[in-house]
Amino acid sequence: MRIFQLTYSYINGGAARAAYRIHHALRNHGVDSKMLVSDAASGDWTVEGPQGKAARVFLKLRRPPADLLTKTLKTSNLIAHSPAIVPSRWSGRLNRSDADVIHLHWINGEMVSIADLGKFSKPVVWTLHDMWAFCGAEHVATDSRWRDGYKASNRPTYENGFDLNCWTWERKVKHWKRPMNIVTPSRWLADCVRQSNLMREWPVTVIPNAIDTDSWQPIDKAFARELLRLPRDVPLLLFGAWGGTNEHHKGFDLLQAALIHLQGQLPELELVVFGQLPPKKPVVMGFPINYVGHMHDDISLRLLYSAADLMVIPSRVDNLPNTGLEAHACGTPVVAFDTCGLQDIVKHRETGYLAKAFDSEDFATGLHWTLQNQMIGNCLGDAARARAVKLWSYGVVSRLYIEAYEAVIAQARSNRSN
Repeated sequence: MRIFQLTYSYINGGAARAAYRIHHALRNHGVDSKMLVSDAASGDWTVEGPQGKAARVFLKLRRPPADLLTKTLKTSNLIAHSPAIVPSRWSGRLNRSDADVIHLHWINGEMVSIADLGKFSKPVVWTLHDMWAFCGAEHVATDSRWRDGYKASNRPTYENGFDLNCWTWERKVKHWKRPMNIVTPSRWLADCVRQSNLMREWPVTVIPNAIDTDSWQPIDKAFARELLRLPRDVPLLLFGAWGGTNEHHKGFDLLQAALIHLQGQLPELELVVFGQLPPKKPVVMGFPINYVGHMHDDISLRLLYSAADLMVIPSRVDNLPNTGLEAHACGTPVVAFDTCGLQDIVKHRETGYLAKAFDSEDFATGLHWTLQNQMIGNCLGDAARARAVKLWSYGVVSRLYIEAYEAVIAQARSNRSN
């Protein structure tokens, strides 16, 4: 079985890291998986980047047209948009390859155009890492147009100018005539696919993201704090997001509100933030904040999760964030809202706490309850570690993907014989 994994990057961002882990989980279990990327930054021989100077120059020229078009959309909803307009050679190259299955990941950063995505003749498995596939140009939807169809009558009031999302969605409807086999890491995102106007008739399977639980293991807390120069004897809450505190859907403002409720109850509490350096204007939280910047290697991240007493994920919208899986693998409980894919990570009051959606007071209750239980013993952390091994280890996830590949290959053979 030969699988070609197509993703924009395999290092930068949560989707990239998730795809890279799936790739190596498969290789570790006998699958001939090769990763093809537009952004190759290290020397992994199983990952192939742009070949030749011309290809690298063309790659740099792909983004400006999309950026220029995106600026025609006037919106106060500051989320990423990808119109995916510039043609590429990926569909022709992969159709001529010896791949049995083309496995798509996060390819929306102008790596492959919408028209090109409709030209694959080989079996396709597409793992969604956000909502872009069934939306317009937006990667995270805050309205219901993806469910109802994009029309002038349901355009949100915070948008004006060229309706980039409607135009992008209409191009998907036009070019994607053959359903692709969709995989989502969370049950929530699978439900979104089934409810979407574009993909509601497409096959969808839930397979979680993978983490190498043989490598991702707890490190002694005191040792981790000493290496990272973090306070030794105070409760530490850990928050992390690509872009740090600036991503609205990651809910840092909801965490701020929750911490207000804790003032006077846990006077020695401190917060650790990764994914961001200290801002020019200090954020007032009522508790000290330790900014540790971007952690680019797994060892540093393992130290960080192990140093924390608990991980906080106050997201409004999230798929199956790597931070939750990584924290659990390191024996660190998670406090999150009872929404989206976070429900698939936290076992309420067993591996952490799921607060009522967007209720900051209940989130504060969850923080207090989890910290109290951690101080009594590490039963929450032990249960979190056991959950990671059971659900997200390389062996578990690779078997699920192998079953998915075998099914789409068999279906393709059946279609050809008919």
